[in-house]
Amino acid sequence: MSNLDQIAKLAGFSKATVSRVLNNSPHVSPETRDTILAIMKQLDYVPNGNAVSLSKGRTLQIGMCAEGINEAMLPFLNSFVETASQNGYQTIVYTSGGDAKQELKAFEDLRRKRVDALVIITCVNDHALLGSYCKYGPIVSWQRMELPEIRSVAMNQYDGYKLGVEHVIEQGCTRIANALGRPSSMNTLSRLEAYEEMMKKHHLPIRHEWSLTGIYSIRDGERVVRELLLGGGERPDAVLCANDLVAAGLLNEARRQRIRVPEDLAIVGFDNTELAHTLGITSIDNPIAAQAQNAFYLLLEKLNQAESVQQKLQFSLVKRVTT
Repeated sequence: MSNLDQIAKLAGFSKATVSRVLNNSPHVSPETRDTILAIMKQLDYVPNGNAVSLSKGRTLQIGMCAEGINEAMLPFLNSFVETASQNGYQTIVYTSGGDAKQELKAFEDLRRKRVDALVIITCVNDHALLGSYCKYGPIVSWQRMELPEIRSVAMNQYDGYKLGVEHVIEQGCTRIANALGRPSSMNTLSRLEAYEEMMKKHHLPIRHEWSLTGIYSIRDGERVVRELLLGGGERPDAVLCANDLVAAGLLNEARRQRIRVPEDLAIVGFDNTELAHTLGITSIDNPIAAQAQNAFYLLLEKLNQAESVQQKLQFSLVKRVTT
């Protein structure tokens, strides 16, 4: 006798009625529901997750795909997981370590219906290849990508970076450097575009040798100080950073080298994290948590075939003691 048969026999109801209780159907009286739930508790019955998923056509699981997890991603990850949980979904994190084949395992799980949807934080495979998996379930991205199949919740960082460049110019800085992330990413290219346009607008020199890429961490920020400010010759009087971690490294090494901040060097971070608040770093506020919420509701829109309300977001500059 199956578990459902046993529950139905003890409760005095049909197997179909027991199934309706398991699936939270509204077509069951409160008294019947209470009786069946009491029998389930008595038998310590736990529904088979796979069976429930098959009956509903949903796993209630969403995959999150990234090369790896770092501090800059945590606000997005935490907000997405919390929002998903509030709506009855679990989040499975897939990390590839930069391996394209490993990354595709997440997309294959979408094809095999092991997850209902995917959100991309960062990816290494060709975007068109990843877009081909949209026929198996909805995919959204936090990484900016120009692909009609995969909607992105990323904001154009041109707008945020422009605020930072304008700010340091208003503070009297004329020799501006950039400590940027991935050299080929759309965010990096947008930031460079904002930098170059603002420098041209104010008739200031564009120093391409002062635009460093592959800068992500506190240690990288410390290295920027050693490379740009300790080598002799002309040196920048402001550095705009990929994120607040890099800005913290710059600030730490500048103080170690007796470089006055902001008198000799202005520092602007990006994301406006708790670290920037704690250290007094001027930063561009990037509403990451809200972008994660938008990502979840875009997926839910596709899963439920109902239009979602997206928050309208914008960057802002938070001035602190480093400028």
